[in-house]
Amino acid sequence: MAMATSASYPPPPPFYRLYKNFEQDPSSAPEPPPPIDEPFKALGVDYTGDVVIPSLESHNVRQLYPKGPNIDFKKELRTLNRELQLHILELADILVERPSQYARRVEDITLIFKNLHHLLNSLRPHQARATLIHMLESQIRHRKEAIEDIKQRREEAQKVLGESLLILDGSQTN
Repeated sequence: MAMATSASYPPPPPFYRLYKNFEQDPSSAPEPPPPIDEPFKALGVDYTGDVVIPSLESHNVRQLYPKGPNIDFKKELRTLNRELQLHILELADILVERPSQYARRVEDITLIFKNLHHLLNSLRPHQARATLIHMLESQIRHRKEAIEDIKQRREEAQKVLGESLLILDGSQTN
C-alpha cells in the first residue's frame, strides 16, 4: 500500500505582509523591536539584557591589574604575560632545587592565569563587534563584486546579441 506524502512548504509567517511596499518605500518597513531591558527566561535559564562580566572579587580572586573603566588592556596583558613567564621559570628552578615547595608557585601561576583570562573575557564584546563589522564589510564587498560581475556579463551578452543580430541581418539581405 502506497503512503501519501506531502512535500509542500508551510505558509510564510503573517508578518511578511508588513513589507509589501518595501521596494517602493524602504522606510515603510516596521522598526525593529526595542532591546529587552527586564530579565527574561530562555530554555529554562534566566538572562538579562546587560552583558556583565563578574568581577574577580566575586570569585574570591585577587585582581593583579588596576581597577576602573580606563584600563590599558595591551599594557596589562603584556605585564601579566611577563609575570607569568617569570613565575614559570621560577617554578622550573624550584622543581629542580626544592621540589617540596612547588605549591606556592603553582598558586601564583593560577592567580596570574585567572587574571589573564578575566582581562581577555573583558575584551569579548569588543571582539564580537569587530568580528561583526568585518563580516558585514566582507559581505558588502562580495555583493559589490557580484554586481560588477553581473554587469560585465550583461555587457558581454548584449555584445554577443548585437553581433548575432548583425550576422542575422547580413544573412537575410543576401
